[in-house]
Amino acid sequence: MPAQADASALPRAMSTAEDAATAARELHERLWRPGLELVVVFCAPRYDTAELGRELAGRFGDTTVIGCTTAGEITPEGYASGTLVGIGFPSEDFSIVTERIDALNGFEVSDSTRILRSLLSKRDRALAARPEPFPDKGSFAMLLVDGMSMREETVVSALHSVLVDIPLFGGSAGDDLRFERTFVLHDGRFHENAGVIALFTSARRFSVFRTEHFVSSDRKMVVTGADPQRRIVTEINAEPAGREYARMVGLEGEPLTPMIFAAHPVVVRVGGQYHVRSIQKVNEDESLTFFCAIDEGIVLTVAEGVDPVRNFEAMMARLTDEIGTPDLVLSCDCILRRLELEQSQLKRTMSGLMAQHNVVGFCAYGEQYNGMHVNQTLTGVAIGGR
Repeated sequence: MPAQADASALPRAMSTAEDAATAARELHERLWRPGLELVVVFCAPRYDTAELGRELAGRFGDTTVIGCTTAGEITPEGYASGTLVGIGFPSEDFSIVTERIDALNGFEVSDSTRILRSLLSKRDRALAARPEPFPDKGSFAMLLVDGMSMREETVVSALHSVLVDIPLFGGSAGDDLRFERTFVLHDGRFHENAGVIALFTSARRFSVFRTEHFVSSDRKMVVTGADPQRRIVTEINAEPAGREYARMVGLEGEPLTPMIFAAHPVVVRVGGQYHVRSIQKVNEDESLTFFCAIDEGIVLTVAEGVDPVRNFEAMMARLTDEIGTPDLVLSCDCILRRLELEQSQLKRTMSGLMAQHNVVGFCAYGEQYNGMHVNQTLTGVAIGGR
């Protein structure tokens, strides 16, 4: 991969090496420059995470490295699988502090206050230690979280409530479509049952965003049986959930696959807006496991898609109007969006557009935007040029 042509551009790079040590070395060679404040990496789950964590820590030394495993990567060249991707944030343009959230299964809402105090204290000390005043244009937060923890709703809602006017985005780590083990990277190790929050203070203009390409239809169904702790719906309209869902989307008798769930999501109305609640899988007893929180009595509406390419182009036009041509669009893109693009044969087109607009990131098991955990959504931050 060629070096960055513009010295002021935020560095980004990738490696397709088979083993963790070579991938870490190649990423460092292609990404490193003096004065990096933070490196964010997204890695395919095929890498040995213990080895990769050690190698990245050894290569980047005192520079903080955070990241997560993926269900696919968004590289500087577009969509890919089986790669290691990294983005560097230089200290001349960013002051960044991080905090790991351990033991997500025991996370309490009150923990968010402690986490924010720690982040703000670290940020204030870092800014005070700079030899010259930092041209602060504001702050935003990024949350990376174990995608199998089923704790995203509680964590993101609690964090957003204390961040107040600091926008937040993020994504849930993946492991392709195995749904077994997902990890976040912090302090040289990959961690399960954990999250990492990074607080960015930027000298550049930025805009935190979300978009999805679905609108609600008039086809509604009620969850009449559920296991909220496991995000499982057993009954819809008093019928076996999988069977009734298939009937509602016009696919009665068809085997339910990830491609079908990607093409036919459902939405719920929260706070006057519709949010996607995607289905992860159908179980042997015809129950449905969701990517998001679900409960009895919730009304689900079958969603209808609009052109995802036009939706993406409209979003980029809005972001460009707001901050100028983005130097980087750091993104968390739902794996079901990617599956839908593959099914509709639009993946190559979208991949080219992402490369054209400097989109780098990963395919997630769920996305975070301010206080919401959502699905089948593209969320992230667009960062302008210097």
